[in-house]
Amino acid sequence: MPKSARKQEKDPEGRMPLAAHLRELRNRLLKSVLAILVVTIIAALKYRAIADFITGPTIAAVGCPKGGSAASGHPCANIVAQGFIAPFTIMLKLSLTVGLVAASPLWLYQLWAFLAPGLHKHEKKYALSFVAAGVPLFLGGAYLAYAVLPTTAAALVGLTPENWSNLFPADDFFDIVTRMVLVFGFSFELPLLLVLLNKGGVLTGQRILSWWRFMVLGITIFAAVATPTGDPLTMSLLAAPIILLYFGAVGICLLNDRRRKLADPNAGLSDDEASELDLTPSDVGAIEPVSSQRMLPEQSSGENDGSRRGGYDDAT
Repeated sequence: MPKSARKQEKDPEGRMPLAAHLRELRNRLLKSVLAILVVTIIAALKYRAIADFITGPTIAAVGCPKGGSAASGHPCANIVAQGFIAPFTIMLKLSLTVGLVAASPLWLYQLWAFLAPGLHKHEKKYALSFVAAGVPLFLGGAYLAYAVLPTTAAALVGLTPENWSNLFPADDFFDIVTRMVLVFGFSFELPLLLVLLNKGGVLTGQRILSWWRFMVLGITIFAAVATPTGDPLTMSLLAAPIILLYFGAVGICLLNDRRRKLADPNAGLSDDEASELDLTPSDVGAIEPVSSQRMLPEQSSGENDGSRRGGYDDAT
């Protein structure tokens, strides 16, 4: 067989030499980096529109008119770029963030394509379903962060004394936006993690439900620490959806445990616990007499010489 033909053959179980694994990892990393770079360049070209899209709701909520203070007398704020090269560095940071987020389907696919050959068929099915559920959850959390940011900014700016003015450094503002999007997005993955542990048989639905007091307290503390602004409003807006998703995940885990128990009644037993015996009598049919045709040759021959009686010797 030609060498080129042998190279095209693939192991059905996804086994490859170490050098081939490293080459594949290098190729997929290059594809991922190239995709992020292309999207980053496109985002840099559309930098002004993206910046207006991110800051627009906040400026509409708390921005000061060009004359100075708000006409209504309420505190307001202006977003400013501090420093000579601040606009350039902010453009790079914002464009790279957009590139990572917008190109995530491409580099996530490359990661999946690298790991998939080593997974079993049912593992691939579960992995694809969890990825399909994880993306909407992350996007939902990111959108919630974007939606509550103007309300959060208005609440914080409202604490400003009358004789003060507010200036939002643009780099700090974009850092807060990025942190809120990531924190809200990854926090919404908590129920998916619980369902994954339940599917793998690590935790039962009853065990997860028994932790509800600690989970509610832990989620509240996490929301207070993880939110960049630290105000009660943002903390509540983050904690409340996660708590609801937690109880939703508990319901899914309980349903999965019930389905698993119906399929296998002994699935919930521990290693040192015996299962119930089925003592229901069953018909074994008529017992056939032992004939010479069903005996072994030495048994049938022993009946004639007297050394064996009924196919057995005297000792037995």
